[in-house]
Amino acid sequence: MLLKDTIIEGLLDGKASDVVCLDMRDIEGSVCDYFVIGHGDSATHIEGINRAVYKKCIKELKEKPWKEEGKGNNEWILMDYVNVIAHIFYKETRSIYQIEDLWGDAPRQKYEL
Repeated sequence: MLLKDTIIEGLLDGKASDVVCLDMRDIEGSVCDYFVIGHGDSATHIEGINRAVYKKCIKELKEKPWKEEGKGNNEWILMDYVNVIAHIFYKETRSIYQIEDLWGDAPRQKYEL
C-alpha cells in the first residue's frame, strides 16, 4: 500500500471530514508529491485524527513522520512524511486558510467515510 493511501485511511479511521488529496507531482517547486487534507470539529477530534494517522502508518508501513507541527494548538497539525504531507485542520481554521485553493491547478480527489 502506498504511503498516501495509508494516510488517507488513517484520516478516515479518525473520522476526519472532507478528506482531499492534492497531487502535487506536476506542480513546479512543490515540496512533496501529495498533500492530504482533512478536518475535525474539536481539539479532541483533531488529536484523535492525528493519532489515527500515526498509528496506521506505523502498523501498515512502519513509517513515522519526519516532522510534526502544531500538536500543541490543535488548530492545524502538519504531519510531514517527506513525500506526503498530511494537514489536519480545525474546521474553522481550514475555512480561513483554504489551502486547497492555493494549489487550484493540482489534481484532487475527495474521500468520504
